[in-house]
Amino acid sequence: MSDDVRGLTVTGLTAGYATAQVLHGVDLTIAPDETVALIGRNGMGKTTLVRTLAGLRPPTVTAGSIVYNGDDVTKKPSHLISRVGIAIVPQGRHVFGSLTVVENLTVTSKRRRNAIPDPWTLERVFDFFPRLAERQKSFARSLSGGEQQMLAIARALMTNPTLLLMDEPSEGLAPSVLDVIQDRIAGLRGSGLSVLIAEQNVELALDMADRVVVIEDGEIRWTGLPGALREDTALLEKYLSI
Repeated sequence: MSDDVRGLTVTGLTAGYATAQVLHGVDLTIAPDETVALIGRNGMGKTTLVRTLAGLRPPTVTAGSIVYNGDDVTKKPSHLISRVGIAIVPQGRHVFGSLTVVENLTVTSKRRRNAIPDPWTLERVFDFFPRLAERQKSFARSLSGGEQQMLAIARALMTNPTLLLMDEPSEGLAPSVLDVIQDRIAGLRGSGLSVLIAEQNVELALDMADRVVVIEDGEIRWTGLPGALREDTALLEKYLSI
């Protein structure tokens, strides 16, 4: 490990499933304390990229490298990737329905060296998501979709990551709940936490990100500032059908 290399560096990443290659030579960087939005139409490779970065299988990496804070984590399993400080909020939430809110939060909690200065504890999570404090003794399966999304985010934060991967955090949420989730994600900015948000809701993604990456057919087609993409109607039409 080199102390001089911080953040995420993905180089020439190729990955896919038994029947199809999905990612084709993806290059991506995420700096410390940077929020990056990964956007693109359905089926363009967003979830495959997020799962690959988190070490979830499938997909399978066939070429390229993933380096985080100087550690090469290419092809490492998810539990080892978690140890270097990468956490995922998966698409579909996948909370542990038979466990209570508190149990969901404590079963994966970690204290790690060189983590963010202000570690995530139950108290901090409940301050961040007051609704979870109210439902802390409830089984996760009894929570609403919005509450489960809060729990999925809080569960990832309890591992005290330095890079948070979020896959479609707005999926299936009512507008009022989405406002709460967006506000909380915005609250993570400037906290020392890097965030990658793979998101179908383009306006939401542009509002939350420091930088935007557009993926199409498993390749990075454009990267730049949110304002630049908003103003480029040709790009919006070409890659996002907006």
